[in-house]
Amino acid sequence: MQQDTLLNLFEGKEIRSIWDSEKEEYYFSIIDIINALTESKEPKRYWTDLKRKLITEGSQLYENIVQLKMTAKDGKMRNTDVLDTKGILRLIESIPSPKAEPFKLWLASLGDERINEVFDPEIAINRAVEYYKKRGYDDKWIKVRLNGIVDRHKLTDTWKESGITKDYEFAILTNEIYKEWSGMKANEYKKFKGLRKESLRDNMTDIEVALANLGEIATRELTKEYKPYGLKENKKIAKKGGSIAKNTRNNLEKELNRNIVTNENKLNYQYIKQIEEV
Repeated sequence: MQQDTLLNLFEGKEIRSIWDSEKEEYYFSIIDIINALTESKEPKRYWTDLKRKLITEGSQLYENIVQLKMTAKDGKMRNTDVLDTKGILRLIESIPSPKAEPFKLWLASLGDERINEVFDPEIAINRAVEYYKKRGYDDKWIKVRLNGIVDRHKLTDTWKESGITKDYEFAILTNEIYKEWSGMKANEYKKFKGLRKESLRDNMTDIEVALANLGEIATRELTKEYKPYGLKENKKIAKKGGSIAKNTRNNLEKELNRNIVTNENKLNYQYIKQIEEV
């Protein structure tokens, strides 16, 4: 079962979802999932019984349930139990229904793939290359993209040696680079391109990718040269690295007489309903 998204697994079924742009995560209606995967004529009662079972078993899944307002069948906004993607996949594993079996087999297949990749990482690389080819990327772009991933790891390793250890610190420094050359933080850039969970780099033009890579490579080399330590000092260096990419952008735009930061993306679809905040 080769599918791109969780929602694609429920072909023909309405699964209400809300996009949280701050957390960059989807939340799905539990009732809708149960209605799609069970024969129950009363999905609300089914969920009540299952929820009671989860509580009795001390399942962590119960603790992850969130209530958000969603449009009900009567058109009114009502509080609805929801879970994020990870929670929904765990919920599916808890549903003893024949309709849920294809999903469980799909999850087992994914798990098997990841375990095999631990023993042979080349499998993961080949899978990524095939994915990009199916999406229409040419070999040259793929090579640049993979090199960019390697360079990114080199940068984060350099940051770690400079006292950066927390995920939010890496995000802050990355945003410093992006803001300097593009004028936008990473999440603002994604919004500008109409993206949600999709990769920003995968939806950049080759020029944008080159500028992003230049900003990070310059930051890495400056960090190695000036040896900053801690978030405050590294932010200054990240800004310097981003400014080098900005200078390149300014020079090229002057010659081309046009903006090279674009809202173009590689998506073959668009989001109909944009919910920015939860």
